[in-house]
Parts: sequence; C-alpha cells; structure tokens
Amino acid sequence: MAGGGGTVSRMATRRVHGDIEGERASAQQDVFELVRSIPHGRVMNYGQISEMMAGRLSPRAVGWMLHRCPEEIPWQRVVNASGGCSTDRLPDFPRGLQRSLLEAEGVEFRANGTLDLEVYRWWPDRNSHE
Repeated sequence: MAGGGGTVSRMATRRVHGDIEGERASAQQDVFELVRSIPHGRVMNYGQISEMMAGRLSPRAVGWMLHRCPEEIPWQRVVNASGGCSTDRLPDFPRGLQRSLLEAEGVEFRANGTLDLEVYRWWPDRNSHE
C-alpha cells in the first residue's frame, strides 16, 4: 500500500516479464505455432515474435515461454536481437546447445558468436513462398 491511503502501486500489479494480454493458453499456443513454422536453417528473434503477436507478450516473456516448451518445438530457431544465443546465459541449460543445433541446420556463426540476421532472419509474411 502506498502512502497509507489504501492504493496499490501500479508497479506492484505488473508481471516481471511483461503482462500477457488475452488468454494465456492461446498466447502460448500462438507462440508455439509461430515457432513451429520457422523453416529449417532460419531464425526469428524474440522481439519479432512479440511484434507478430501484436505485443501480447514482451520479448522476454516469449523467451521464458520457450525455455520450458515441449520437445517438438524448435526453440533453437529463436535468437536474441543481436543474432546471439541467449540460452548460453541460463544456468540450467547446456552452454553451446542452441548454437550447435543451429549449426546442424546449416546456420553459420560469426567470430563474435552471432549469426547474420540479414541472412538467416525469417518473417512469415515476407517469406511465405519458402
């Protein structure tokens, strides 16, 4: 309670990783469906997925959702805005796993550990012919 006046701070009611607008199950299903559609050897980033969902999830919320996704979801095809593998920073995740899975799909990484988003980024509405 702020100032003893019985009001609750707006910040106290917000989720740490951004609010999910709409029904949670449908947001999760939408993310998983979109990630399933990313072609072999191509990637999207967390912000793109957030944008494709009209901002219903923050990019960070998309990442956390994929952190615990079912095995059949090709989570490795979602990278950070720099083209890097954010999973390397997770303590419960094998370092280098995401990169090796992408390399097995033909994705090449630069010396700085990022991939070229100009080459590998996929936009569903722009690449529907692929």
